[in-house]
Amino acid sequence: MGSSRSWQTRVTTNVYAIGSFAALAGIMFGFDIGSNSGVILTWQYREYFNNPDDLLQGGINGALSAGCFIGALFAGFPADRYSRKYTLMGASVLFVIGSIFQAAANGVPLLCVGRVINGISVGITSMVVPLYQSEIAPKEIRGRIVAVQQWSITWGIMLSFWIQYGAQYSSGDSYTAAFRIPWAIQAVPAVLLLSGMWAFPFSPRWLADKGRMDEAIQVLADIHGDGDVNHERVQLEIQEIQAVIKFDREQASHRYADILKPQYAYRASLGICLQIWQQLTGMNIIMFYVVLLFEQAGIGGDQDATLVSAGINYVVNVVMTVPAILWVDKWGRRNTMIFGALSMSLFLWVVGGIMSQGTWYQAEGSEKWMMDIGSSSKANGMVACVYLFVASFATSWGPLGWIYPAEIFPLRIRAIAVSLSTSANWLFNWVLNFVVPMLMQRIRFGLYMLFAGFNFLMACHVFLAYPETKGFTLEEMDIVFEQNPRKKVDRAYVEAELARRAGLSHDTKDTTSDEKTENIV
Repeated sequence: MGSSRSWQTRVTTNVYAIGSFAALAGIMFGFDIGSNSGVILTWQYREYFNNPDDLLQGGINGALSAGCFIGALFAGFPADRYSRKYTLMGASVLFVIGSIFQAAANGVPLLCVGRVINGISVGITSMVVPLYQSEIAPKEIRGRIVAVQQWSITWGIMLSFWIQYGAQYSSGDSYTAAFRIPWAIQAVPAVLLLSGMWAFPFSPRWLADKGRMDEAIQVLADIHGDGDVNHERVQLEIQEIQAVIKFDREQASHRYADILKPQYAYRASLGICLQIWQQLTGMNIIMFYVVLLFEQAGIGGDQDATLVSAGINYVVNVVMTVPAILWVDKWGRRNTMIFGALSMSLFLWVVGGIMSQGTWYQAEGSEKWMMDIGSSSKANGMVACVYLFVASFATSWGPLGWIYPAEIFPLRIRAIAVSLSTSANWLFNWVLNFVVPMLMQRIRFGLYMLFAGFNFLMACHVFLAYPETKGFTLEEMDIVFEQNPRKKVDRAYVEAELARRAGLSHDTKDTTSDEKTENIV
């Protein structure tokens, strides 16, 4: 019984502790983004790597995304075969190796090798962590638990950026410490994840799918029933999982091939499109190239001031992810994504509009376009809109880009479907890393208007096609996606229909949740 459990067991089976510790993988990813984002502006980096041009810099940044695409695309197999838990631990080893290569880089080739290896690790973890979190979390706080992954990414970006900010003062014979220190420190969260993940449980749904039902029941009891295997909620949840697995096997499911069936292919397209849209919000520009954006606009005046302006941007990202963690399970997924996309569209239109009014010129001896924004009020207005854009992303598409795809698929294809959707995210991330530096020079302010248009289109797409998923169990998603996405989904009907399909009595359904389905139109 729960009263006899040790404090170590209570910690390692607490759903918040499990979700938060797995989210150390998000800090790994954030460290890589934040350190590189600040490093690329420093004179030390530019001097040591012979002042990379836009195409080469896009390639260096894109090396991470290319690795992420590969890692995410193939992460489904080890996640299903060897467990979500062991896959995360293996990815941590890769990240340590990649960080060593980056910190020891003696030129662009070794730097890119390290970034590709780190990328493979990040691609794996960005797919597996939300999957693992969604499978251990109760439906009432599933969004909150998965949102911690995005919050960890923002913390990693912010911390590594300010570490890099301090390291920029390296000079003399040790001037390369300006980029070697940040690249080495990013291995720390990977070491912590590898060391501590042993103590945390396997996904109960993975255990059940592998026929290890006794272990699955015990994990569910530890997480949701204070160690009591006879707890009403534990019994109900395990009955639902068993029924879904039994149904799949009786239907002669071909597992991965099922993703090609019309009902699942459509759902997979929603997950893939959502991840692509997350990249097309324009946040990629702000996270990777905010220092170049502010430099191009003449904001800050020198390297130190420009880095500070960019660093504040990362603080905003951390702080404004908190409301999403606290309230995403009350706001719902659908309305949050629509409101967030429209807000981001507005602020990007304003940024592009302000930049269009500046005086553009090419500095002497350089082919790069720079801008004289004209007045401090315009500069302040532009910076404010960038920060508001980041705040809008942080409270909406930042966390929901990971939450939604991880919760909409049935168990038999969940890993491969999340793998495909996450790999789509990284494919577009890779493309944008190549083209954004060039587009910043070629279409300049038009780049921000382009992404503003994308944000408006994604708001329309969510309104037309994406149903509300908050408050439903993972086993209920098949029924949710059979309904009109623009209309309210009746919870009582979903529960009764699942009970009918599972051969359970509707009276046994959990009625303790105080969550209510909201009108979503």
